[in-house]
Amino acid sequence: MDDQQERPAGGALEEDGILSSDKPLPAGGEEARPPSARRRAAEGEAGLPAVRSRARALREARRRRKYAVVAALAFLFLVAGILLYRHYFCPTRKDMPVRVVIEEGESASSIGRKLHEKGVVTSATLFRLLAWAQGRQGRFRAGHYLFYPGMRYGEVFSLLEAGPNNQVRLTIPEGLTVAQTAEVAARATGMDPGEFLEAAAAGDYEVPILPEEQRNNLEGLLFPKTYDLSADITARELVEVLLRQFQVETAGLDWSRAEELGVSPYQVIIIASLIEREAALDSERPLVASVIYNRLRLGMPLQIDASVQYALPEWKAVLTYEDLKTPSPYNTYLHKGLPPAPICSPGLASIRAALEPADTDYLYYVATGNGGHFFTSDYQEFLRVKEEVQRR
Repeated sequence: MDDQQERPAGGALEEDGILSSDKPLPAGGEEARPPSARRRAAEGEAGLPAVRSRARALREARRRRKYAVVAALAFLFLVAGILLYRHYFCPTRKDMPVRVVIEEGESASSIGRKLHEKGVVTSATLFRLLAWAQGRQGRFRAGHYLFYPGMRYGEVFSLLEAGPNNQVRLTIPEGLTVAQTAEVAARATGMDPGEFLEAAAAGDYEVPILPEEQRNNLEGLLFPKTYDLSADITARELVEVLLRQFQVETAGLDWSRAEELGVSPYQVIIIASLIEREAALDSERPLVASVIYNRLRLGMPLQIDASVQYALPEWKAVLTYEDLKTPSPYNTYLHKGLPPAPICSPGLASIRAALEPADTDYLYYVATGNGGHFFTSDYQEFLRVKEEVQRR
């Protein structure tokens, strides 16, 4: 044999540490991979499900935390909503009523502020928004109301639409004296007439037209009108309302006319009170005024029956000759000039007539029996017409 070594049986040689074989190894099989590679592959295949499981667990945990946060926030919002609802819509109602006066034409915003200040509603803004949303604006009625703090908005709206629930209506006709006004006020409000008379004689009211010597005599200044008043108004409050109305009603008159006519503004009211009791027709008021001014200028006694009736202890429909002799500064048959004070509360028409008398030369008038008068400057004609009227 040559010096070459004989090959081992099976043709396998180990050269440089590499086992060779004539038998080919399977291509790509596990047997073709080193043991270390096969070990790492096995470990990787075994660890993949564990990694996926941990990722899924993390996602689930995050999802649960998110749901928990959302649930907590929803609960907080729910609690807050309930508390806000109870505060704004279901407050604790109190038993002590409060008075609120709603003026004519007052806006929902202004009404809401008044009610909020009195504790009736929990929010002026919410009152306005609810009134707007429900179309209630413009449906609220003016007047005097009794509300309770802590009322629900629906209750308040219903009351405001139904109308005043703490109000009385007082109508004072023209021509009433202070004493007669006290009786009318007592019937309407239930107040004691004596309390009204005492309040009227208090003498501490600010009335610019009233002379100092008449401070405690408000005759002629309690303005006749229909008033909607609080049911529990006091006598003092009522006197103040009537005086304030007098100043409101007469504020636009031209009082400079008084000086032109030779009288004071207060004497204009005295003359207006005489006109009020003598004239029934508005058209005749300036004529009666002209007779009064004409007689004053001539120095004639006014001889007005209504002034004598005021001086009597009780009013009489027909005066006797004895009544005309009643000693009183209000007896214009005995005393020349004007009475010392008004004899009643004149209306605006009579006050205007006293400031704007008709331009006549009349000195006499006689009632014709139909609500009107016959006017003349001739005394004999006056007597003739008077006799004719008495014969009817």
